Amino acid sequence: MPYLSGEETVKELRRALCNPNVHSDPLRHRNAVLRVIRAMSQGVDVSALFSEMVKACATVDIVQKKLIYIFLCSYAAVNPELSLLVINTLRKDCQDPNPMVRSLALRNMTNLRLSSLVEYVEQPLIAGLRDRAACVRRVAVLGWAKLHDLQPDSEIDAAVVNELYSLLRDPDPVVMVNCLRALEGILKEEGGVVINKPITHHLLNRLKECDIWGQCEVLKFLQRYQPQSEDELFDILSLLDASLVSPHPPVMAATVGLFLSLCGSLPAVGLSALRRAQGPLLAACGSGSREMRFTALCHIQLLLRSLPGLLGAHYKRFFCGYAEPAFIKQRKMKVLVELVNDDNVAMLLDEMKGYCTDVNPDTAQAAISAIGHIGRSYSDRSLEILVGLLGLKQDHITSAVVQTMRDLLWVCPQCSSTVCLALEECEDTMQDAQGRQALLWMLGVYGERISSAPYKLEVFIDDVRNETSAGVKLELLTASMRLFLCRPAEMQDMLGRLLHHYIEEETDMCVRDQALLYYRLLHCGKEETEKVLQGRRSDPSLGVLIGPPAESISQWAHSFNTLAPLLQSTFKPDSKPQLSDALRCDPVETSGKTPADCSPITQLAFLTSSSAAPLSLSVSPALSPEKFERLWLQPRAQHDEHGKLQQTVFQCSAQSLQASLQLVNVQTLAFTPAHARPWKVYLYTRMQLDSRGSTLILGELVHCEEEPEEKTVRVTLRQQPRDDETLKAFLSILTTVLHTHSSSNETLKDI
Repeated sequence: MPYLSGEETVKELRRALCNPNVHSDPLRHRNAVLRVIRAMSQGVDVSALFSEMVKACATVDIVQKKLIYIFLCSYAAVNPELSLLVINTLRKDCQDPNPMVRSLALRNMTNLRLSSLVEYVEQPLIAGLRDRAACVRRVAVLGWAKLHDLQPDSEIDAAVVNELYSLLRDPDPVVMVNCLRALEGILKEEGGVVINKPITHHLLNRLKECDIWGQCEVLKFLQRYQPQSEDELFDILSLLDASLVSPHPPVMAATVGLFLSLCGSLPAVGLSALRRAQGPLLAACGSGSREMRFTALCHIQLLLRSLPGLLGAHYKRFFCGYAEPAFIKQRKMKVLVELVNDDNVAMLLDEMKGYCTDVNPDTAQAAISAIGHIGRSYSDRSLEILVGLLGLKQDHITSAVVQTMRDLLWVCPQCSSTVCLALEECEDTMQDAQGRQALLWMLGVYGERISSAPYKLEVFIDDVRNETSAGVKLELLTASMRLFLCRPAEMQDMLGRLLHHYIEEETDMCVRDQALLYYRLLHCGKEETEKVLQGRRSDPSLGVLIGPPAESISQWAHSFNTLAPLLQSTFKPDSKPQLSDALRCDPVETSGKTPADCSPITQLAFLTSSSAAPLSLSVSPALSPEKFERLWLQPRAQHDEHGKLQQTVFQCSAQSLQASLQLVNVQTLAFTPAHARPWKVYLYTRMQLDSRGSTLILGELVHCEEEPEEKTVRVTLRQQPRDDETLKAFLSILTTVLHTHSSSNETLKDI
């Protein structure tokens, strides 16, 4: 057919459909209908041919019927009155001796999506539920779900619901699964389909008859059932044993999710199921489908949160292939970081070093960031690689390395000597603003140990008029002020020029106000300026931060086999380390000593090893300061105020106390200034209540001197919901933490 405009095309098609010679030839008639569908798919409005297509529906050619039904369902909403003409044909086809014709007519009758036709559709659907052909019953079951979706406010027919429940025992497994889906939609307002003991065991016994997606649907619905006894639980788990190691990843993932749901009160059984699932998960990581590989990697990350060493022997399976897409490479690197140990760290770092020169800049920066994460535990080897990468003189690599070094210094201050030496040769003309900010921060904080620091800052100050990033401007100002305090002779002129430019010429009000603040602060004297700018730094003698402890399975079991694991962020070079989620010190050798004889850090190591696991403290989900204040200020009748702890000498800094509390998964939200009296700390944590969920504990520590010779710390706790046992257990932990910071000749009393 030659190319014609829209109107001419419709006229040409109408002539073909109305031509009696075409009607007499079935093949030519089918081709005419096919041309209509082709024009419709190309965007031509052929709704004017609705009546002609309705007439063409009266045929015994199944292919032609399918084509015509596609047209009718597409334009039924545009021609609701003419759609009544096709109902008689469809109802007649529902009684055709050919089951394919019956199912096709029933499906398209429900696909018309017109409320005015509901009364004509109900009777064929009821007959379809009792049809002898399985394909017709499949369509009829889903048809009732479509009908309810079309009129969600209509009254639910109890007879139809009972009929659908009875069809759960249909000999066809697809009909059984479709019934579950239909009942879930129809009974949505009532909580969905009810899964009781007989239905559960029936579904389990027929699970193998279903296809892959049918098994996934059944396993998802079975999560609603809670066994009545432990014997019944193990009977169900025995029936699921084969699906746990299924070669099909969707079935395996759904089975693991069901295991975790059923074994909430039996964590050992859940751990055993996860160990058995590692084989299919590893196999899925080698799947030919990129999406399947990515999903498997995300779920492996979940497993490693509770079983850190589960896949340590298989770390080579996560090495990146050259042709793999960037998102899979970055996820694999994130898994490799979790698998690092003393035996494989050298090989993993060598592998990561190769990824740092990847042609994709995002992948290269992610690899450098991963090396920085490994450096928290193995700083010497990681820094050696990072320093070597600076010699490549590639902008995106240099920027990522500098940012990684900055992040490493935040958590491992003992690395400062090596980093300061490396910065002597570092380029100061990076294009990336985040990299320039990181470099300026290190020059300001460690400038007294970097001989060329003033000259590197001078390059930035001379080019300050061309700087466009407000973050770089603010960091340059702060770094110049800090370096001036330790090297005034070299920085005086440069700082003066910088302050004059920012105060007199800068258009960004944030930068200008910051410059005015520092200018006025300098008038207060050097000592006051140092108090503001030269805050306390981390103690280099502290243990290395190696990441969060193993989590309880219950904290992430609900997200297994969902989209939640896929939404986790990958490594970003400009991301700051989340110390509140990853603060933990290395174990300290204390052979021959008791906890009371050890240092505070060692005592906390005893505390975390002895109490954190059984009590299962957690700071997630996080509690915002606004929500904490709202809960704390509610009437006390809604909380449980426990009591106070007294008579302890409390001699520690806010940072020291915060680090100690984070070791046992207690989050501090606010401190009053150190010189304030009384000195207050607000904190919170969550404690697992077995299968009953979790309880939120809010706390306030008040350090005051009630008498001249007696110092006290009063502790007030509130809890939602109330549970006396967990409250006493938390109080014991808090008491031990405070003991580590009390003087050795004082005691702690609980009143």
